[in-house]
Amino acid sequence: MPAIAPFHLAFPVDDLPKARAFYGGLMGCAEGRSSSEWIDFDFFGHQIVAHLAPPVAPAHHNPVDGHDVPVPHFGVVLPWDEFHALADRLKAARTRFVIEPYLRFEGKVGEQVTMFFHDPAGNALEFKAFRDMAQLFAR
Repeated sequence: MPAIAPFHLAFPVDDLPKARAFYGGLMGCAEGRSSSEWIDFDFFGHQIVAHLAPPVAPAHHNPVDGHDVPVPHFGVVLPWDEFHALADRLKAARTRFVIEPYLRFEGKVGEQVTMFFHDPAGNALEFKAFRDMAQLFAR
């Protein structure tokens, strides 16, 4: 499978200190450049930018594997052990999950573990991992 290039994502937050504590503290993302209006973070090798903006509207949901997946959302595919370490850290911090960490599509093409939760501004995040990364785009 070819190497995946880092992505860039800009998204709204309504409180920069809370965003800094969540992404920099709880999530462990190193901070890059910043101003009084935005903060860059190293999001697992990708650049995300939290921009100060009005609160996010409630998310829409679509059914996937028996769960209501929030739309829009963003996140990353992590190595299997990193996913579980992050899930444990989030549980220890009493994160309120939209969808608790679980095994999705069990025994089927694309089997993966996944979890969904919100940042302090209401942005939905998904993290997932595959035991077999060749399943990432399998049909």
